[in-house]
Amino acid sequence: MFQADLLKGKRILVTGGGSGLGREIASRYLELGAELHLCGRRKAVLDETAAALMAAHGGRVVGHEVDIRHADAVDAMVDRIWSDSGPLDGLVNNAAGNFVSRTQDVSPRGFDAVAGIVLHGTYYTTHHVGRRWIAEGRKGSVISIVVTWVRTGAPFVVPSAMSKAGVDVMTKSLAIEWGPHGIRLNAIAPGIFPTEGANKRLSPNTDWKDDNVHNPMNRVGRMSELQNLAVFLMADGVEWLTGETIAIDGAGHRQNGASFTELAGLNDAQWREMRESIRAQDRRDKAATPA
Repeated sequence: MFQADLLKGKRILVTGGGSGLGREIASRYLELGAELHLCGRRKAVLDETAAALMAAHGGRVVGHEVDIRHADAVDAMVDRIWSDSGPLDGLVNNAAGNFVSRTQDVSPRGFDAVAGIVLHGTYYTTHHVGRRWIAEGRKGSVISIVVTWVRTGAPFVVPSAMSKAGVDVMTKSLAIEWGPHGIRLNAIAPGIFPTEGANKRLSPNTDWKDDNVHNPMNRVGRMSELQNLAVFLMADGVEWLTGETIAIDGAGHRQNGASFTELAGLNDAQWREMRESIRAQDRRDKAATPA
């Protein structure tokens, strides 16, 4: 679909790029010639991902251990990229946290954990990259990964839905404010693109696979489809496209409305079982982190 060197010469930061959707997007960018910078909280995961991506595609991938919930840490990381490698050309706000729960069971700490990454962290990263672009008179492209819930709402994932809605509004607002500087901002709202972590935290009792999801196409998304959209939005040639949130979900949210409504009938025991399943997945993830 794209010429082999489409992103050659571009330097792109992907938050949460060590795993999941972020890793998949980074892989396609690298394959098309971009220099990649990945950030996340687990250095071992970043190192493993960087090595694997370079082994597969060549190029340069640099990992940055950082907790984007802390503005000063984000500023230091962006400054380090500028100093050691050069200015960024693109940013993908992918880092996220989420879990399903009745809202009355969510603790303030649980809410803050999600909002800190998704809302605050996305703003901090966008702000620290964007203000450097403005100061230096550089153009840039920001892509934020949101959810279709920003259009429909979603029960049982309220911290994430609220935070992603904030990112959606940030995208629209800064497209206006920063447009005169040649900086464009767009967002992608993916449907179900299966990754183990997301599946086990959002649907621990049901596997996401073709013929087991509800949308007009009766299937899950193919990762290449998400990658291709992320490339299109990052590449040169669509500079007039800004301030948009593009859903890629097979029209699932058009057909079904809000997600997770089927959980409304769960009883207390079933919610306890789901919480334990999600915690077990968290423990497995930590145990699987490379030493």
